Amino acid sequence: LAIAEVLEHCPRNSRIMADGPVGLFHRIVDAMVDHYRPEVDKLEDSLDRLEEAVFVNPTPSLARDILDQKRDVSSLRRVTTPQRDVIARLARREFVDISDEMAFRFRDVHDHLVRMSDDALLFQDRITGILDAHLSNVSNRLNEVMKVLTVVSTIFMPLTLLTGLYGMNVDLPHLPGGAAAQFWWLLGFMLAAVVLMLAVFRRKGWV
Repeated sequence: LAIAEVLEHCPRNSRIMADGPVGLFHRIVDAMVDHYRPEVDKLEDSLDRLEEAVFVNPTPSLARDILDQKRDVSSLRRVTTPQRDVIARLARREFVDISDEMAFRFRDVHDHLVRMSDDALLFQDRITGILDAHLSNVSNRLNEVMKVLTVVSTIFMPLTLLTGLYGMNVDLPHLPGGAAAQFWWLLGFMLAAVVLMLAVFRRKGWV
C-alpha cells in the first residue's frame, strides 16, 4: 500500500525521484509508518470499549474479543519493534549512503515508530489487565451463584429432616392438638427454622 501510494505521487512530484534511492526508500517507509497510526488509534478505541464492557455489560463472548485484541496487540509489537531498530540504524548514519538530511528524515520516522512501540507495550499491559478483570468478574459471579445455592440448600436441610421424621411409619411424640394440628405445628416449626436461619445469614452478611 505504501509503495503504491508513492508510485501514485511520483508523476506529480518530481522531487521524489530526484532525492535518489535513499530518498525514495524514506518516502516508502514514511508512508508505511503513517498508515500504522490509524490502526493504532482503532486498537486504542477497541481497548477502551473492552474496559467499559468488562464492568458495564459483560457477555459470554467478551473473553474471545479480549483474546482477539491481545493477538492484534502482539502483532503490532512484532511489526513495530524490528522496524524501529532498523530505522534507528539509518538515523544514526550507520550506512555510508545516508546523508545528514536523510538521517534527519529517518529520525522523524524513528520517533513515530518509538511512540507506536511504546503504545504497543502499554496496550499489552492494558489488555492483560482487562483479561484479569474479566476473569475476576466471572469468578465473582460464580461465587455469588454458589452462595445462593448454598444458602438454599442449607435452608432446606432442617426442613427435609422434619418432613423425613414425621413421614416415617412409626409413633412419634404428638404435639398439643388433634391429628390436624400436627400439620400446622410442623409447618410452624419449618417456617420458624427458615426465619431463624435467614436472620443468622443476614447478620453474618451472607445474604
